[in-house]
Amino acid sequence: MASYDDVLRYLSGLDYPAGKADVLREAEREGAPPDVLKALRALPPVDYANGNEVARSAGIEAAPEVGPAQRAAQARDRHPRVSQHLRRI
Repeated sequence: MASYDDVLRYLSGLDYPAGKADVLREAEREGAPPDVLKALRALPPVDYANGNEVARSAGIEAAPEVGPAQRAAQARDRHPRVSQHLRRI
């Protein structure tokens, strides 16, 4: 399965905004493996502003090492961007 970093690595030389055809052409030119090309071929035919947008549109998670339980805990946390010591003030 393609990773977020793989997609970004093979698209690092691409000038944005770029369409689906441009994204595929760049990945092929850079020698992307079949799993990355498969994910990119499934992209909707729109213009992409950057590599992160391409990876998200391909359905690749930025942090796959975070499990479902941790995602649920993060969703329940009412102050995700506040330091731990400030949460109880």
